[in-house]
Amino acid sequence: MRDAFGDHVRVAVDGHVAVVTIDRPPHNHVSVEFMRDLADAFEAIDGEVELRCSVLQAEGKNFCAGADLVRSETAGGLGAVNPLYDEAVRLFSAGKPIVAAVQGAAVGAGLGLAVVADFRIASPDARFAANFVKLGFHPGFGLTHTLPRLIGPTKAELMLLTGRRVKAEDALPWGLVDEVVPLEELRPAALRLAKEIAENAPLAIVSTRKTLRADLAAAVRAQTDKEAVEQGWLRDTEDYKEGVRSVAERRVGNFVGR
Repeated sequence: MRDAFGDHVRVAVDGHVAVVTIDRPPHNHVSVEFMRDLADAFEAIDGEVELRCSVLQAEGKNFCAGADLVRSETAGGLGAVNPLYDEAVRLFSAGKPIVAAVQGAAVGAGLGLAVVADFRIASPDARFAANFVKLGFHPGFGLTHTLPRLIGPTKAELMLLTGRRVKAEDALPWGLVDEVVPLEELRPAALRLAKEIAENAPLAIVSTRKTLRADLAAAVRAQTDKEAVEQGWLRDTEDYKEGVRSVAERRVGNFVGR
């Protein structure tokens, strides 16, 4: 088992658990290349018979603050939404359970990445947001399918239409997180849950998870195709350009509907 995938993904083994660390601090912004490396890591874990569960954790202040839209727009636009979502589908296709350890922000695509996991352990400073509408943009990463599936349609719609940040303590009763622990206990708590899963029969773990998740990867594929179409035309609007500026400047957007 390799211990590194690209420049920003590390893998360590603790018994029957793979510990996958995202290492793009402080914000761990997503890119197509980074997401491909992460998907490669989980694909490799699936191929290791001795590994039964994974922990997904991140270095730095934030678990994942999504895409760096200001930098992307300066460079000439996002451009690669579909390839990014191709890698998201690969992540949802992983065969073994994943426990995410979330600190700081899980925003936009970062929220989508957190939702890939079967379980989320959060520190008190964790914040979850689908802030796409604040950017004049359409949600992506399959969140229009996965978020309602996880927390119910009403709460998902609340997050998607307001773009508000949900604190860990509020996310807990919603089912968006499964446990809130002090920051210094975050990684041990995630590893503890992963080891509790990994002490069980590996074929039964994978079989049960496959039944529970059913056609989730295929559903995410279909939904990201729809999301990408909506994102495509919205990216050309004045509101999107204003949304990117306003979020970068930490102010409410002055949207005009065109």
